[in-house]
Amino acid sequence: MSGVLFVAAILATWRITHLVTAEDGPWEVVARLRRRAGSGVVGQLMDCFYCLSFWVALPFAWIVGDTWRDRLIAWPALSAGAIVIERLTTRKADTIE
Repeated sequence: MSGVLFVAAILATWRITHLVTAEDGPWEVVARLRRRAGSGVVGQLMDCFYCLSFWVALPFAWIVGDTWRDRLIAWPALSAGAIVIERLTTRKADTIE
């Protein structure tokens, strides 16, 4: 498993997951898909960064892993990497205590 490819897969996982959960996309295509998905299973998946990153990471794990063991380890690791990036780049709203 190439380290550079693994880091690129983390970035790709974050980018696609962020696009689907938090952006409108070009010509608001993604926003329309989110609205159409509604509040069902797919709609809930599109609203949850953590949940969606797990599934977005799956094809990237298949690409970066050389063996089944590598792929099984890479799958949640890619999702975790995307979650770390999301946490580092997302500002929390100011809370009043």
